[in-house]
Amino acid sequence: MSDSSSPLLPHGGYEKLRAYVVAEAVYDATVVFCNRFIDRRSRTHDQMVQAARSGVRNISEGSGAAATSRKTEMKLTNVARASLNDELLNDYKSFLIQNGLRVWHKDSPEALTMRERLKHDVAPELPPVRAGMVPLTGLAGLAQFVGQAEPELAGNAMICAVNQAAYLLKRLLEQQGREFAEQGGFTERLYATRVQARATAAAQGGAPPACPSAANPCANAPPGRGPTQGSRSGVVPVIQTAGAPAHGPISLISETGLTGETGQTGQTGQTGLTSLISTLSSF
Repeated sequence: MSDSSSPLLPHGGYEKLRAYVVAEAVYDATVVFCNRFIDRRSRTHDQMVQAARSGVRNISEGSGAAATSRKTEMKLTNVARASLNDELLNDYKSFLIQNGLRVWHKDSPEALTMRERLKHDVAPELPPVRAGMVPLTGLAGLAQFVGQAEPELAGNAMICAVNQAAYLLKRLLEQQGREFAEQGGFTERLYATRVQARATAAAQGGAPPACPSAANPCANAPPGRGPTQGSRSGVVPVIQTAGAPAHGPISLISETGLTGETGQTGQTGQTGLTSLISTLSSF
C-alpha cells in the first residue's frame, strides 16, 4: 500500500510475496510433521513449531511495521530468515541423522526433483503415480504429502521447502536494503512531506508576512499589543500609592496632556503638570 501524499512508507501486501507463501506452507507442514514424528510432550516439538511460526509471522509483522520504520521491517525479515535457515533447517537434519535416515545432497536426483515440484503451487505435467507411492503435487500439497510419506521422504521434502523459503527471504532482505538506500527512511519522508506542504501553502496563500526590521520593529505587530494596549490616546497607567484616598490622585495621565501634539511642553502640558504637583503635595 502506497500513497504519494501520505508521510507513511509503502507497506502491506505481504500475502503476495512468494517468500510468505512458501514460509506459510512450511509452517503448516511442520505442524503436521511434528505431530506425526515428534513426541508432543518434547521441547523439540514445541521449538520446531515455534521456529516455523516465527518464519511466517515475522514477515507479516515486518510488512506492517514498514509504514514507519524500514529498519524494523528489515530486522523482522531477518528474524524470519534466521528462524528457518538457522534453527528449523537444522532440526530437520538432526531428525534424519538421529533416526538413521539419509539427508539428501542438494544436487542429488531426488532433491532436484523435489525442489522442482516445490517451485510450483501445483506442479505441471506430473508423471503417473505408481501403486503405493505418495505423490507430491506441489507446494500446496506439501502438508498432505508430509502427513502420508515415509519419514525420510517427509524430512527431506521439508528440508527442500525450508531452503527455498530461506533463500527467498534472503533475496527479500537484500531488496529492502536497496530500497532504503535509494528512497530513504521514514524520517526523511516526514521531512520531505512537510517541506512540500509548506511550499504548497505558500504558493496558494502568497508570500508570508515580512519580518519586522530593526528600524521599525513594530511595523507588522498586530493591534492591541505593547505598552499602550487598549488606549487610543497613549494613556499610561500610574499605580496608586498606598494610603491615598480613593477619590484623590489622578490615576491616569495623558501623554498628550504633558507633551502636547508637538512633543514639547506647552500651555496645556504646563496646566496638567501644575495640577499633578498640587495633588501630590497634598498627601
